[in-house]
Amino acid sequence: MVANITITNRTKSFAIRIIKACSFLDEASSVCRTLSKQLLRSGTSIGANVREAQSAQSEKDFINKLEIALKEARETQYWLEILIESELVDKQKFQLLLQEANEIGKILVASTKKLKYK
Repeated sequence: MVANITITNRTKSFAIRIIKACSFLDEASSVCRTLSKQLLRSGTSIGANVREAQSAQSEKDFINKLEIALKEARETQYWLEILIESELVDKQKFQLLLQEANEIGKILVASTKKLKYK
C-alpha cells in the first residue's frame, strides 16, 4: 500500500504554506492569533495523516487515515472561509490556500471512494 507521492508532496507543501500564513496571522489581532492556532493544527494535520497512511497495517487502516486527513482538510476549509468572510485577511492571499484545501479534499474523497469500492 504505497500512498500516492503526489498527494504526499502536495499536502506537505500545503502545510508549509499554512505555517507561513499562520506566522502572518500571529502578528495581527488576538482574534487572528486564536484562529491561527486552529488553522495551523488542522492544516498541518492533513499531510501528517496522509504520511501516516503510508505505514497502515491494512487497507482498512489506510482508508481510515485518509478519511481523517479529509476531515482535517474540511476543517481547514472552514477556518479559511471564516478568515476570508469575516474580512480579517486579504481575500486574494487566502483564496489560493482555500482553493488548494478544496483540491486536496477532492483528491482525498476520490481516493477513499476508489479504495472502498474496488
